Order: sequence, then structure tokens, then C-alpha cells
Amino acid sequence: MADFVHLHLHTEYSLLDGACRIGEMLDEIKALKMPAVAVTEHGNLFSAVSFHDEARKRGIKPLIGCEVYVANGSRLARSGTPGDTQNHLVLLAENKVGYHNLIKLVSSGYTDGFYYKPRIDKELLAEHAEGLVGLSSCLKGEVATKICRDQAAEAKAAAGSFRDILGKDNFFLEMQYQGIDDQRIVNKGLQPIARDLSLPLVCTNDVHYLRQDDHHPHDILLCIGSGKTVTDAKRLRYHGDQFYLKTPEEMAEVFGDYPEALRNTVAIAERCDVDLSGTTHHLPNFDVPEPYQLDEYFAHVAREGFGERRGRLEQLVERESLIHSLSEYEDRLDYEIEMIQRMGFAGYFLIVWDFIRYAREHGIPVGPGRGSAAGSLVAYCLKITDVDPLEFDLIFERFLNPERVSLPDIDIDFCERRRGEVIEYVTRKYGRENVAQIITFGTMKARAVVRDVGRSLGMSYADVDRVAKQIPPTLGMTLDKALDESAPLREMKQTDSNVDELLRVARRLEGVTRHASVHAAGVVIAPKPITEFAPLYRDIRKDVITTQWAMKDVERVGLLKMDFLGLSTLTLLTDAVAHIQETIGEEVRLEDLPLDDAKTYGLFSEGRTLGVFQFESSGMRETLRKARPQRFDDLIALNALYRPGPLGGGVVDDFIARRHGKVAIEYLLPELEPILNHTYGVIAYQEQVMRIASDLGGFTLGEADVLRKAMGKKDASVMEAQREKFITGAEANDLPKAKAKKIFDLMEYFAGYGFNKSHSTAYALLAYQTGYLKANYPAHFMAALLTIESQNTEKLSLYLSECRNLGLTILPPDVNESERRFTVTQKGIRFGLAGIKNVGESAIHSIVQARTELGSVHSLNRLCEEVDLRLVNKRVLESLVKAGAVDSLLGSTPAVGVSAGNAIDTRQGRARLLAAVDIALEYGGRRQRDREHGQHALFGETESEGGANDTVKLPSAPALTEGQQLAFEKESLGFYLSGHPIDRYRKELGSSGVRSIESLVQSDPNVSVAGIVSQCRRRQTKKGHPMAVLTLEDRAGRLEVVVFPEAFRKYGTILEDDKLLIVTGKLDKDEESSRLVAVKVRAVDDLLGGLGRVLLVQVAAPPADRTMLDNLLTIFQKYPGQTRVRLQVELRTQMPPVKIGASIGAARVQPSDRLIESIETVCGKGAVSWL
Repeated sequence: MADFVHLHLHTEYSLLDGACRIGEMLDEIKALKMPAVAVTEHGNLFSAVSFHDEARKRGIKPLIGCEVYVANGSRLARSGTPGDTQNHLVLLAENKVGYHNLIKLVSSGYTDGFYYKPRIDKELLAEHAEGLVGLSSCLKGEVATKICRDQAAEAKAAAGSFRDILGKDNFFLEMQYQGIDDQRIVNKGLQPIARDLSLPLVCTNDVHYLRQDDHHPHDILLCIGSGKTVTDAKRLRYHGDQFYLKTPEEMAEVFGDYPEALRNTVAIAERCDVDLSGTTHHLPNFDVPEPYQLDEYFAHVAREGFGERRGRLEQLVERESLIHSLSEYEDRLDYEIEMIQRMGFAGYFLIVWDFIRYAREHGIPVGPGRGSAAGSLVAYCLKITDVDPLEFDLIFERFLNPERVSLPDIDIDFCERRRGEVIEYVTRKYGRENVAQIITFGTMKARAVVRDVGRSLGMSYADVDRVAKQIPPTLGMTLDKALDESAPLREMKQTDSNVDELLRVARRLEGVTRHASVHAAGVVIAPKPITEFAPLYRDIRKDVITTQWAMKDVERVGLLKMDFLGLSTLTLLTDAVAHIQETIGEEVRLEDLPLDDAKTYGLFSEGRTLGVFQFESSGMRETLRKARPQRFDDLIALNALYRPGPLGGGVVDDFIARRHGKVAIEYLLPELEPILNHTYGVIAYQEQVMRIASDLGGFTLGEADVLRKAMGKKDASVMEAQREKFITGAEANDLPKAKAKKIFDLMEYFAGYGFNKSHSTAYALLAYQTGYLKANYPAHFMAALLTIESQNTEKLSLYLSECRNLGLTILPPDVNESERRFTVTQKGIRFGLAGIKNVGESAIHSIVQARTELGSVHSLNRLCEEVDLRLVNKRVLESLVKAGAVDSLLGSTPAVGVSAGNAIDTRQGRARLLAAVDIALEYGGRRQRDREHGQHALFGETESEGGANDTVKLPSAPALTEGQQLAFEKESLGFYLSGHPIDRYRKELGSSGVRSIESLVQSDPNVSVAGIVSQCRRRQTKKGHPMAVLTLEDRAGRLEVVVFPEAFRKYGTILEDDKLLIVTGKLDKDEESSRLVAVKVRAVDDLLGGLGRVLLVQVAAPPADRTMLDNLLTIFQKYPGQTRVRLQVELRTQMPPVKIGASIGAARVQPSDRLIESIETVCGKGAVSWL
């Protein structure tokens, strides 16, 4: 046995302080033949379960501990300088009692004692001291701190207090030495205390990183955590490079004079023994009414629910469309009830039934089900799901397997907006101490770690951004993969020493845990306070209590985890149905929709499924157009098959070919037809594999589920045993051995692609419901969809384009007409105020309330007089003006010198409205203050002078250029509303043969089209060559452009978002889709400059004068290029006016948007044209 054990060690879960990865650290411990190791995170037990399990796997004894923060006085005090309000103390759990006490201590640190750090105090420690071993900790421990301050008596008293709390043999004085002078002082000062109080000594190395050369990445990690750079002299840093995982020999070199302190580490390790192996389920208690017992009440509720569902089944019997008899339903229900009771899960089902019942009774939309739970008839009867499992041949054993009993996992979708109400109900019912949300940990992914490390190294944002952008934004990307795939990244690494260091450090820190947050859906419900089973954490930003253990660890210790998922599709459906009722008086009952609606299948068959749940990706839309689904079974199958495995394996193509009769549907045996006929002979579902094993191989459905799992894991030895079992069973059913082998091979092949049919069916139902609304109520569906996505600029722009494709008119935002949400009116869909950036919910509420009280808003001044100016501030008003949401005020708000009722140019009007914002805010604030003091406009103040009538004069301001107006719309809305940047070039582009997207009506081997890049997605081919997929937009449409590697090599540098481009290539177009394969890409500016055309600037004198000409020359010098410039001046002083022209010989410019905008700012709109 080694003579030393590490008792003070921090992993990456000492967030942004420790840098040891658990697996890597344990591998090193094993290599050093050390029998045990402790993990002592700062103030938490985040890593306890995973550390324990990983250590046990390697035959290493895990010592569970924590370096706690002990408050100087009461943990409840909230005063003092950060860092001076607590000291460190290492606690190790000696046994299960100590382990549970440690859980309570670290929980209280977050729930009661948090003040910059999670703190306990000595009073609390005394209450939970049993079973704990304490070490006096590092230089920040109370004993060490007082020794450093030359307070020997106080240090001795502190040590004595911990000895008294923990017990004489349970407190050790901790020595460390990593080359710090203060540590020498402390180690020397500990000797008399140890002698006087008979306290044992122990030595540690306060490990924060694994290897000695990790000290630099660890130093950068500290900078990331503190927001400092390495050049900051006052930042947190660890002295030297000695805080690594030292060998016993290295520790002996440092502490050879203290052999007893070394041996004590081993003695403590031998004392501490906390074994968390195995899982015992801790289900919450569900109170049932008298006179029922739990199992009886469960059966009662299930059968009562079946009675409610029976009416629908009887209607199907009358129509002769019920596939299975009612007696089969009853038998299945009896079987499931018995199985659930036998497994001991009756309480679990009642818990889920209860909170879903609450949701339904309170009008909170609930999803039709998800996951394998949809295969349960009991779940259907309890209204946990809305999918009839017998109708769709779903298998109960896929959900709960009697052969392999494990806790069920029912995840529930709720309306995103009201999910919190259900969690609050559960919290009230089972007790606030017994319910908590679940923590989740964010790690430093490839791009993020580069940005973090670069910032900490002091590199400029531009330099770091340049590196980060060379990392492909694909799922699962790592820095190693990025260096393999990105030649520019490799070149930067090889030629720039700063980039080389950046990537070297980033690769070491990549994947390290960065922060803790609240899991989006997970909730734990326990039978007693959660601290009896798991530690608690408090998310300070959200003020939410969570477990300190992530989802898998929570389940691992046997706690009941539920996923309360917020699904925006349910919110969308609810809003759309309510708006239909509100506007046209029709009631749509989603649960009663016919599953054979022709319009709906037409929408799916044509791939018009943008916004339709699970079916809106471009690839899925393409698949729909090929498959042309005509029945609900087709939607289930496509939802299951549209995944990388089946797509790559050709299964989807085979399915489509069979569906259209291009490939004959053949079955190896007639017995396969009833199992596979819904998917045209293709094995699409895991349930089909199970059914084949059962019907042909004689497996029970429980055994068939075991086979399914084995096939998924591809365990060769298990598979061989299963193969023999299947063949034997098939032969017993009179199947030839050769055919049995072939069928098993077929099952094995498809098992890698097969998907859970239960989940696919439930989500296909949601997809059908969204598709039905889009097909039959397109305006209401799109209004609800736009509202849901109002904060997602990219999707909002996409769905507005879809509205145009559907022939729906989009009305601009208007403070006099718009609601928070997008609404359907007789004229079209009115843009919702929630879609304007920087205008929050509270501000919108204030505006709508003021409008309601006023009847309508006639001026900015009047609006500012009525709204809450703390919410509707300058930023909000400017965003409203830039979005065009106050254009309606222009008709009743004349500019200076313009009478009311005259038409006002929108660009000039918006410029004057922007200039009036400060004035209106000052006026509104003054009027509100006067009202508060009971004062009125005693001197007849009118709104034209800052008063309140409808003849408000706006200040003069230069009209916005077209480019400015569009830029403001893009800034406030995320897209262009009143025009498009490409419009000003349309004449020149047209004369050069460049087409608009709208004009592309058929395939063309050589076509040129121009637009702005709304999205540039850089990709890689299977061979690793870079390419790109662009979305090119003009005012009337959008087009997908594919830039394959050959073209990418030539033009990749100009492929950027918001770039105006002309793309020449091959257009592939059919009824459903268009795609341009790029051969050549040019910037629009380059085309105009290359045409040899002359830029003509036309002005009139007056007002043109020498100053204007000087300003023009300055602009020309700012944009040098090869295009000639001609000036034409209309002399209005002559009668009739005379036009004179002049070539400006020295001026050559590079055409661009900015050049034209600059000229028009000086000379006016329309001053620029081309000769």
C-alpha cells in the first residue's frame, strides 16, 4: 500500500477553479497504485455520485468530502467584505451518517448561508458533526489565517473549537507546501498547537490540476472565472506550479520530516468508507381516499378512465372501424394493471395522473404523449397520453418490461407558457422541501473555449473571433476535429505563436465544466425532504432551488425524476384555436380532428410544412414531396425514418419507392405481412422487431424487448445467444432454419435504424394537428406561429416569407392597431409589437393600456403623457419609430411649417419622429409630474408648444436615406420591411441579365441571380472539403444556393451574412423546390464597377452650392475605385432651367451601397443613376 493518499483535491466541479477531470484523475491514481483518493470541491458535492461510481469501477476507494466555507460568525449574516466573511475547512465523510450530515451542511450553505459563497457556521457544524473527519485546510483555513496574522492564541482556540465540535480523533491539522513562504510559517506554527491539544497532523497538496504542466491552463481557467486577463497584476492566481497530483514519493520529499503526517493520510482513508453502490427507489407517497389501498385505487382510476374512453371506441364499433374488439381492450387493460401493480409502480402512475388531471382541469394544454409511455393502455385511460395503443399496434413491454423491471420514465409536454403552474402544484402537494428542480452543467465547447481563453490571454476580440470562426459550427465539433478539417485554422496555428498558445490551452480546457444552471425540464419529487437523499443548490440568478446532482446522478440514487417539458407547439395550437374562436367564431376541437383531412395531407404532400411540428426542416420537406403521404400511418413512418441512420442506409428511399409501387413489396413469409404492411414491408420501428420476435420466434414481448436492446447495443456474445434462441423458437413454429436465419439478419440490420413507434405516433399526432390548422386556417396559424417566434429574428423572417408564399398580407406594426401578439384582421395579419426588438412585455402592456384609455394615439407627446416612462423609455420609443410602428401618427402630426393632413414622406417623417423622442419624453415626464402634484396647464400650454392637442409640430430633421430606413428596420425588426437593399440595383442588374428570384420559374443550366445573404452555413463534405450553403434573398423570395468545394475555394472569402452577391450557376427547380449550384460568385459592387458604366449624380442649383460639391468630392475620395463619375447640374436660376454636365476626371469610385447612401445624404434621394 502507498504511504500517502490525497485527501484534498478539486475536480472541474470546483467550477472555474479545479481543472482535474474525474476519469483522467482516477486513471492516474490507479497508475500510481494509490488505494484511495478524496474529492473535496469548493462548497459543493456536485461530483460526488459520478466520482464514487467511477472510482469503484477502477477498484479505487472513493473518499467523499467537501472543502466547506465556514462563516466567521453566523451564516445568516449578510455583511462584510467578500473573501473576509468565511474560512475554509475540509470535511470527509467517515460513514453513511457523516455522508448524510455532509449533504445537509452543503445544502444549508446554499439555501441559508449564501453570501458570495455557500457558507455554514460552527453552530450548524455542531448539529451535523457525527461521522465527519475534518482537516484545517489551506492558508484560507481559520487556524492558518490566524497563524499568518501572528495570533497564536487565537489559532490554538480555533483548532480547539473544531476539535470540540468534531471530536478529538476527528480533527487534523493540515500541512501544505507548494513553495509559498506563508506555508512555512503555518506549518511551523501548527507544531505547538498539535502538541498542546494532542491533535494529529496530516499533509495534503490541495490538488487543482492533474499534471505539473497544467499550471498554465489552470491559470487561464482562474482568469476565465474571475473575468480578468493574465496581465492583470491584482487577479487571483496560484503561486508556482506545484498544485498538481503528486506521487507518494514526491509528497515524501516535501514532508519527509513528518512521516506520521504522511501515514495519517492512509489511516484516514482506511477509516472513511461510504459505499453508494446499488439503487434503491424512493417514490413519493401518494395519499389515496378511503377505503382504498394504493393498488386498489390505481385500478379503480384506470378502469374509470377506460369508461370515459369507451364512448369513442363504441362509436368506432358502430362504424365498423374498430380494429380490435372491446374485449381485447379489456384484457389488455387487466394485464397492464396487474403488471404495474406487480412491479410496484401503481403510486408512480397515480402521481403522474394527478398532476396531468390538475393541468387539464385548469386549462393547461398537455401533449398527447412522448416516448414509450404511449404504448400503455393504462396511460391512455388515465389521460397521461392521448394515443390509443391498440389502434396503432403499440407495445406495453416497450415501455415497461416485466423481464427487466426498471422505474418507468414518463416525460410530459405542457404548454410552454404555463408549465410553471404544474410544477407549483406538485410543489404544494408534496411539500416544498420534497420537490426541487434539477441542476445541469454547461461545459466549454470548442468555439466557446477559444473565446474564453483568448479573452483571458488578452488577445483582441477581432483576433479571437477570427480564430473562432474557423471552427466549423457542427454538432459535436471539437478542436482536434476542427484542426483536421479546417486548413485556415491549421495555418493560423502554424504561423502565429499567439494562436498556437491559444489553441494549446483551449484544447486542454475544452470540455471542462464551466457553470451550473437549471435543467429545462427536470423535477425531483421525494417522499421526505430532498436533503435526506441529495444535496441542494440555489441558482442565485433565477432564485431557484435545484439538486446539486445532475439528471443521471439523481436517477442513480433512486429519486423520482419527472420531465415537465415546455413545448411551444402546444402554446401555438392553443393560441391559434383561441384566435379562431375570437375572430370568426368557429370552435376547433383538436382532440376530435378527423385524421383523413384532404387539405392537411395536401399540405404534407407538397412539403408546405414550414412551422409544422417535426416536419419543417428542408430535408424533411423534400422527403415529404417525394413520399406524398396520404394517411396517418405514413406520417408516423416518416417521423420515425427521417433520421441519419435510415437516411444514410437508403431505408427512406426504399420506403418511398415501395409506397409508390416502384419497388415490389415482398415478404419473406406471409406471417410478416400483418406486422410490416403499414410500412410497405420496411422495418421502421423497434416495435416491429419485437413483434417479429414474438410472433415468429416464440419470444414473450418482455424477451423481445431484451432482444431489441441487445440489437441496439450490438453486443456480439449476447446477439449470438439471442440468434440461437430465435432460430430455435422459429423452428418450433415450423419455420425453416434458413429462413429463420435470414429473418433474424433482417431484424438485426433494421434494428440499428428502428425507432420507437410509440413516440413517433404521439408526435405525428401533434404534427397532424399543426398541419391541419395551417391547411385550414392559414392566417390564424401563421399569426400564432409568428407570435411564438417573435424573439427569433431568423425564424420570424422565414415565416414572414412563408406568409407571402401563402398569399397572406402582413400589415406593419402600428401603436394604434397592433397588440402584443400578431393578430388576424380583415386586411391581413397585423405585426405584433412583441416582434420589435428592445420593446419588452411590460412596455407593450403600458402602450396598449394607454391606447385603450385614449381611444387612439395621435402624437408622441400624448403617448408619453400616458405611458409608464420607466418602461417606455428612449430606447423603446426609438425602436418603435425605426420599425415604422408610429408612422400612423404622421397623418395627424405635421412637421414644422406643414399643415395637418398633408402627405409626409415616410423617410422624412421617421427622421422627425426620431428627433422628437427626447422632446416627447421630457414633455410626458413633466405632465406626469404635474398630475402627481395636482397641477394643470395654468397658462394654456398647447401641444404645439409641448402641450396636449392634436396639432403637434415635429422638429426639422434631414430625411433618412433609403439605406438608413432599411438599416433601421433591420436593426429594430431583424429584417427589411418596406423595401430591400437590392432594389436600388435592380435596373442595372436587369440590363446585365441578372434575374430576380421570383422570375426563376424553371430549371436553367446557366442563370445569374442577385440578393442579400441572409444566412451562410459553412459545411464540409464527407471527404472533409469545405463548402457552404447560402440563403439568398431579394424582396420577393429566397433561394438556396449550394457552393461546392471547387467554387468555395475561389469565392469562399466573400461568402458572408448581409453581403449583396450575384451568383451564377445551375438552377434545379421543380414544383416543390429550387436550388442553385454556384459556379461563380461576385459582389454586386464588383459587377457595377466592371460594366464600364458611369455613375451619374444629378443635382439642382439652388440648393446645390460650392459646399455640396466639396462634400461630394470628399465622398468620392473615401470610395476610390475604377468607375468614372459624371455630374449633371440643373441651373434653376435660368429660364427655362438649363442642365449642364461635367465629367469629374480625377474622380474614380468603387460602387457600393454606402457610396450611394453617402451621395444621397448630401444630394437627396434619387440623385444617383447609371449611364
